Amino acid sequence: MKKEETATLAAGCFWCTEAVFQRLEGVSNVISGFTGGEIKNPPYREVVTGRTGHAEGIQFNYDPKVISFQELLLIFFSTHDPTTLNRQQNDVGTQYRSAIFYHSDAQKQIAEQVIKELEAQEVFKDPIVTEVTEASAFYKAEEEHHNFYNQHSSQPYCQYIIDPKIHKLRSLFADKLKK
Repeated sequence: MKKEETATLAAGCFWCTEAVFQRLEGVSNVISGFTGGEIKNPPYREVVTGRTGHAEGIQFNYDPKVISFQELLLIFFSTHDPTTLNRQQNDVGTQYRSAIFYHSDAQKQIAEQVIKELEAQEVFKDPIVTEVTEASAFYKAEEEHHNFYNQHSSQPYCQYIIDPKIHKLRSLFADKLKK
């Protein structure tokens, strides 16, 4: 078995998702970008129109001996609202959809099982609308979008939208954080 595996997730604005997953032990090379759309190498200005079909997402490597795909998905579901179709807070459009882009049959099965369990436990008031789709081409976003929260945490968007996600991560998953 190879040491690291790849995961691709979309949970609204990629600045938020990147900030959460950068903090996890066993996770490396977190990259913000676009996936699940129809055109090659889409620029941010086109993706935000919602016409390219891409989702803002992140792609990263993880060591399954340190953090499992199931644990990653529990963090994913805990740090965004998977019940709002094409929307996260004030960000609206298909580019902000909740999605798991699986890289293997095992990832697909785990994603489907986690969703089934969360639904059975009625963790959310409304049904989960997260799409589970085979991974396709992932296009790295422009440089100014990378490491955004770590470089701009004093900006109002970061304080009002990302800070609560980081606080939730720290309170629910402290044992999964980088030391």
